Amino acid sequence: MFNLLAFTIAIHGLSAAIWVGGMFFAYICLRPSLGSLEPPRRLQLWGQVFRRFFAWVWVIAAVLPLSGNFLVVGIYGGFANVALYIHIMNGVGWIMIVLFAVLYFIPYRRFKIAVGSQDWPTAAKYLNTIRQIVATNLALGLIVIGIAASGRYWG
Repeated sequence: MFNLLAFTIAIHGLSAAIWVGGMFFAYICLRPSLGSLEPPRRLQLWGQVFRRFFAWVWVIAAVLPLSGNFLVVGIYGGFANVALYIHIMNGVGWIMIVLFAVLYFIPYRRFKIAVGSQDWPTAAKYLNTIRQIVATNLALGLIVIGIAASGRYWG
């Protein structure tokens, strides 16, 4: 028999793993590896990576709050009945979504325009801004995962 709560927990966890894992891979593994490429090739490659990854993040940015809220209501009967760690996860998750939206609509949009016009210095400038936002979101995502794993044992 299909268990909707179990399915929702799985989708919620997998979505978080894809987003945070993707940022970890991009920031810790891919970024240093691409440093040896010349700016035109490196920036074009980042453009291709972002296009694919950000499409997934948009889906995840919808799935995480929907599944999280469904779980809060389905398991606990609403936010009034949940522990502090769930409120913290929810709040930090919304901060991450807002940071992603800012990243996407401002520096990423400008990065794409600069790459399209082969303005490599400008593209590099916006890539650096994207890097800083991703570093912040990666740290927040790792914190949320730590809270998710340990929160029920806080007291």
